[in-house]
Amino acid sequence: MSNSMLFLHHYEASPYAEKLRAMFGLAGCRWGSVLTPPYPPRPDVDPLAGGYRRIPIAHAGADVFCDTALIAAEVAALTGHAELAPTFSDPRAQALAEQAEGPVFFTAITSAPPLKLLGKLLATSGPVGTFKFIRDRTGMMKGATVKPPQGAEAARILEAFLAELEAHLAGRDSVEAGGIAYADFCVYHPIWLALSVGSARTLERHEHVRRWLKRMEALGQGERQEMTAEEAFQAAEGVEPRALPSACGSHEALGELVTIAPDDYGRAGVTGTLLAATDERYILSRSTERFGSLHVHFPRAGYEVTRPGTEAGH
Repeated sequence: MSNSMLFLHHYEASPYAEKLRAMFGLAGCRWGSVLTPPYPPRPDVDPLAGGYRRIPIAHAGADVFCDTALIAAEVAALTGHAELAPTFSDPRAQALAEQAEGPVFFTAITSAPPLKLLGKLLATSGPVGTFKFIRDRTGMMKGATVKPPQGAEAARILEAFLAELEAHLAGRDSVEAGGIAYADFCVYHPIWLALSVGSARTLERHEHVRRWLKRMEALGQGERQEMTAEEAFQAAEGVEPRALPSACGSHEALGELVTIAPDDYGRAGVTGTLLAATDERYILSRSTERFGSLHVHFPRAGYEVTRPGTEAGH
């Protein structure tokens, strides 16, 4: 099994995982699929990511990647599909992508009819699973710096976004100018989630959105190969993390023990030695009994670094 193979730890109903699965489809690449529970504990994830709360994560060999923006950069580099890198050439597309992964993302859940959402959870997870899921997601928002819109306000935001996207897609086949690219995937997965839980009850008035959505769904998932957690762990054993960037950047805590966590919600942190702080990413070293040294990568944007006894910093 190649140590350069990318393993994605995900669950089927995860919208952010769908964002990446569609990217694999566009690239037509082979990847390892490791299915994980939708809530902790996640025995296939925790030994690698060291307590990172969000899902999905990815890893290649002894390098672990957190956050889909950073994983997208890895997919772009691995497959040679530069359009999958988290960059934007069209300011309007960038604005739509940022809306989609900001306030619009939460509306996909908070604008759904409560009974319909509960029914879907019960059908897919059963009573115990539904209770655990709701308890977990409620806990994720404790201490959050964002406050999701609710009810009618959420429905209004979602519908306004769909109308804006409809106007943007008139006369073009993709969100990003020049063809399907990173912005398209950012916009796609909240709509995919909204449709799956019934908050976007109809797209009848959004012909261009429907046409674009069919193009996105037709991308497929690439060459998905189901893997067990043990197979994924074996790929991280007996290998060294890849070389650090030639310029490791500057940060007052380089070489020190730190904790890195998201700065908005799901703020459980990962602790290790800060090895690099480039313009794009932080790289943390974790010492583990099974794998030896693991390098855990985070985007610099949207994450905070703390040292023991100090306040958070970026």
